[in-house]
Amino acid sequence: MERGFAVNLMEHLVVPTFVLDTQCRVMIWNRACERLTGIAAADMLGKSDHWRAFYNGQRPCLADLIAQGRTAEVDEFYPEHGSVSEPRYGLYAENWCVMPQHGTRLYLAIDAGPIYDRSGKLIAVVETLRDMTLQKLAQTALQELANHDGLTGIANRRSFDDTLKREWRRTMRDVQPLSLLMVDVDHFKNYNDTHGHIAGDECLKRVALAMSNQMHRASDVVARYGGEEFGVILPNSSLEGATIVAERLRKTVEELALPFAGSEFGHVTVSVGAASVIPSPLIDAWQLISAADNALYEAKGAGRNRIASMQVEAQSASKQN
Repeated sequence: MERGFAVNLMEHLVVPTFVLDTQCRVMIWNRACERLTGIAAADMLGKSDHWRAFYNGQRPCLADLIAQGRTAEVDEFYPEHGSVSEPRYGLYAENWCVMPQHGTRLYLAIDAGPIYDRSGKLIAVVETLRDMTLQKLAQTALQELANHDGLTGIANRRSFDDTLKREWRRTMRDVQPLSLLMVDVDHFKNYNDTHGHIAGDECLKRVALAMSNQMHRASDVVARYGGEEFGVILPNSSLEGATIVAERLRKTVEELALPFAGSEFGHVTVSVGAASVIPSPLIDAWQLISAADNALYEAKGAGRNRIASMQVEAQSASKQN
């Protein structure tokens, strides 16, 4: 009687819910789960291929990881998840699911919890699902606004700092070079004074777009560092490679041929400072920025519309401290 009531209650819950036995076979697939996935309970009960309700390829659901004692693998399948220190109390995760039956992606919040008998033996795992798609899209939109420059649309200083820190840690772990370009629009104050601030804004947008279009690797990041200065992060790139990119950016801006009567070149140009380092505990990311800045000043001092480069050595950097 009690078991029948519990099953009936679960069947009619408004929260999408399914239950697996210890062999990962579906015991319950409630009506809300039918509506969410588009797959009837009759097509799921007793089967262990419930993954097909959420993904195009075979992979474990959160409940499977508990049933199979694989909670240590949660990172591999669910980058966004709660603590796994006490898996006997259940797991929480969030994940994009492709929902093959409906042909649409949903961002689901997932709770999976083990069910034990009175002796403490695992007898089933229950998984509940919540559609968080609208909230996730809104969060993503806010993050995009927070990480992108309002004028040019490229990454902003906050995003630049976060990316540089992340790539610094990664390249130090992998013993790979990390390069940085600092790019400055030559005589920009004079350009604003001559052509007006509206034209100045348009100039920055054109320069930012031109440089972004020259980034051939997804890992490379162009950001507005401040004012008329841009920063370009080039992971796994040597100084030689960074210099090639720097020259390509300089030439690309020159070929825009944006008229500028106040320039000795007759059009808008940029100066570029390039610096590269193999990160180590002896130095920090700000020394790479300083080196790129020094190279930029060298390029400007040598006549502008050119590049200068500097290799940062861990030993020499540590001596400067």
